Amino acid sequence: MNKGGPIIIIEDDIDDQEMLSEVFSDLSFKNEIIFFADGEKALEYLTDTSIEPFIIFSDINMPKLNGMELREKIHQNEDLRIKSIPYLFFSTSAEQQSVVDAYSKSVQGFFVKPTNYQEIKDTIKTIVDYWNKCVSPNYVK
Repeated sequence: MNKGGPIIIIEDDIDDQEMLSEVFSDLSFKNEIIFFADGEKALEYLTDTSIEPFIIFSDINMPKLNGMELREKIHQNEDLRIKSIPYLFFSTSAEQQSVVDAYSKSVQGFFVKPTNYQEIKDTIKTIVDYWNKCVSPNYVK
């Protein structure tokens, strides 16, 4: 896991992108924040670049390649899998079957987007702080 790498956010809703951009700006993390509006563009980036992202925040319902399909493709790609990039769902709802499906695909977290700005900020801070403290298989100090 590359703790200094970019944080990838896959979100097709422009308003949510703007709000998350503001949250990350307020939190002042040093990581670059990269947004993708669909899973296909995110997968292209992940497979075509040597950059190792720190965390992937993904919505579930997106055009072209949804979050579940993207997670499956990342998990099946050995080059991406060995990078140990935490893949988290950050979605407006959590139907039980979606949660079960997500964890069956080895997702590292499933979070429902809070409706309150401060709660979103607190949730993002908790997630990023947790992964900053976490040791992964390819961690080199």
